[in-house]
Amino acid sequence: MRFIPSAWLCAAARFAALPAAAEQQPLWEAGIGLSALTLPHYRGSDQNQSWLLPLPFFVYRGEIFRADRDGARAVFVDSPRFDVDVSVGATAPTRGDDNVARRGMPELAGTLEVGPNVNWRLIKERDWKLELRLPVHAVFTLQRESKAIGWTMQPNVNLDWRVRDWNFGAQLGMLAGTRRYHDYFYGVDSRYATAERPAYSAPGGWSGWRFTTGVSRRFGIWWFGAFVRADSVAGASFEASPLIKRDHNLSAGVALSWVFAQS
Repeated sequence: MRFIPSAWLCAAARFAALPAAAEQQPLWEAGIGLSALTLPHYRGSDQNQSWLLPLPFFVYRGEIFRADRDGARAVFVDSPRFDVDVSVGATAPTRGDDNVARRGMPELAGTLEVGPNVNWRLIKERDWKLELRLPVHAVFTLQRESKAIGWTMQPNVNLDWRVRDWNFGAQLGMLAGTRRYHDYFYGVDSRYATAERPAYSAPGGWSGWRFTTGVSRRFGIWWFGAFVRADSVAGASFEASPLIKRDHNLSAGVALSWVFAQS
């Protein structure tokens, strides 16, 4: 993401430091860095794409608008046990001719996801916390003529803990999507059908599961982050799509940023 592939580094950035005392944190921090990522063309693809990209680093800790370890969002309810915010996400684009399974089909544009998110703090201690998160996102394509392509729901359990100056995180979640969302990635219109790729209309429903683990640390003016993500579409409602070539995928990323300014 940031805006397209760098968005995937949110999987690492959200596992940044557990909050320190408020008086020790500046309102905002800014920096620039470099990120390297390897991602599947889409969940269920048997092909990967690699990215080496500049990575803007920005943290804002306002009362309502925030850009921090939990992503960019607007917080409308914030209490010791739960909060409600509006969060965003994104996916990277894939050119149709770059993917063998989709050859001859239109490219997959990058997508922007935005919607409400409820975070319920199940346990919170000084150096670790466990949360239940319930994000629901409307999804739009990132192209000249953007279009809405449905909704996703990604309930997950998120664990963060801190060991000295190292910050670790793990997140396990289920995914579900509407028919229109699934059909964007896994549907095959009859005009693009071939002997090896029959026409297919993807239903809505279960989308599989996802497990992400990450680590980060601040070294003075330097920030380091890395993540590994495992995705599975085994048993998904669209598993019969001819575009599904693999049940499981791995994604990974690493980033280093120089934080050169703060409030």
